[in-house]
Amino acid sequence: MARRDIIAIGGSAGSFEALRTIARKLPADLPAAIFVVIHLSPRGKSYLPDLLEGWGELPAACGSDGERVQPGRIYVAPPDRHLLVAEDHIHLTRGPKEGLHRPSINVTFRSAALAYSPRVIGVLLSGLLDDGASGLWEIANRRGIAVVVQDPEEAQFPSMPINALRDADVHYRLTAEEIGAILPRLVSGEEIAERKQHMPSEPRYDRFSGFTCPECHGPLYENTGSGPTDFRCRVGHVLSLKILMDEHTSAQERKLYEALLALEEGADLALYTAGRAGASHHQDFKNEAEQLRRHAGTIRRLLEERNAPGVD
Repeated sequence: MARRDIIAIGGSAGSFEALRTIARKLPADLPAAIFVVIHLSPRGKSYLPDLLEGWGELPAACGSDGERVQPGRIYVAPPDRHLLVAEDHIHLTRGPKEGLHRPSINVTFRSAALAYSPRVIGVLLSGLLDDGASGLWEIANRRGIAVVVQDPEEAQFPSMPINALRDADVHYRLTAEEIGAILPRLVSGEEIAERKQHMPSEPRYDRFSGFTCPECHGPLYENTGSGPTDFRCRVGHVLSLKILMDEHTSAQERKLYEALLALEEGADLALYTAGRAGASHHQDFKNEAEQLRRHAGTIRRLLEERNAPGVD
């Protein structure tokens, strides 16, 4: 049986409590390297390594570019940098965001799967949207253990676990307490998950979708290869269908509010002008103001009545 000595953990909103529970369960002599990616503010210092050391027995630090991978250590993705796991070392990059995130859980999971294949154990905790789902798919597809998603019934924000359960061959659905207990057993080989059949998984972004990237407004190309549906632009931004839909919905709302502001300001300006125009044009400007108010009312109703369906 291949070693399982690479553990990749990802989380976002609501994941700190789960991460603390897991860290407390990991022994000081754990013969595996752990990579942690949590969505944090891109500005300022991350105190997550200090917290992890306080919660458990393993040393933790933000990863540095080119650093060698050693067992028994926790490597944390620093703010505003992707953490890529290569063979025996790590890379940090400020490359294009994936799923609107940098660091991206998918980037770390996918790189670990490419470098270490069946040696990887993936763990996805509480969070919003769907970062981590396609990365877990890649881990499972390359015969790793897409070990766990945190049980959505326990997760404070269950969207990320739910999307992973839908898209990837997840081997375990557990509470944070159970995740902490099973990880040492998976590393030692005491716990064995059913192997999934390996499938070719090279992405092929070879079909123009007709959509544009919400980050850079470049053309988006759809992945026609295996794995969950996602899109990539020429710059390299990668977005799932759910995030693309959410971003376009937000963009539509922003544009409607901009139009509403322009119409209401235009109505005020027309009334102001009516008060200073000659008698022959006074009523014309008042009529224009009323017309603009009516158009603004139509847009306000559109905003209030909009009911955007979810993407399953």
